[in-house]
Amino acid sequence: MNSHRRMSGTAMRRSIAVLGSAAFFVVAPCTLAALVPWSITGWQIQPPFLGLEPIRGLGAMMILAGVPGLVDAFARFALQGLGTPAPIAPPLNLVVTGLYRYVRNPIYVAVIAIILGQALLLCDSRLIGYGALLWLLFHVFVLAYEEPMLEQTFGKEYEAFRAAVPRWIPRMSPWRPE
Repeated sequence: MNSHRRMSGTAMRRSIAVLGSAAFFVVAPCTLAALVPWSITGWQIQPPFLGLEPIRGLGAMMILAGVPGLVDAFARFALQGLGTPAPIAPPLNLVVTGLYRYVRNPIYVAVIAIILGQALLLCDSRLIGYGALLWLLFHVFVLAYEEPMLEQTFGKEYEAFRAAVPRWIPRMSPWRPE
């Protein structure tokens, strides 16, 4: 009976984490990577940067890489971490699978890739500025709040992860925790 209650508690926690992550996904990444870029550009296509039309293809590839990476990272928070990316409902478990084996902040990297991809696709330099400013804000948040909180919460497990996996530029090969 006790193990059944524990399983039900985990299932309940996972369900709440999935719903919370889905809500936070709509509020944060959808706002930052879709609503704000649309409000800046109206998604109007400008003449290509430097007259080079292939730049748009690179932008499309960045968007196509960023969106599934973002969805995957959010799903891992809920299903493996049993929490959300939102600071008000953090995960119970440190997530070190999937894209987290390559880069410590795949959600932020994906959001910036999507924004910069739109900048290249639409050829709108305002989105480059917005993406740079947003990355700077992410960086300050990670340094000032997120990393100290993860170290406090997960201790040596987070220290090993932080030592092996870069903050922003992905590793070439996946990290495998011991």
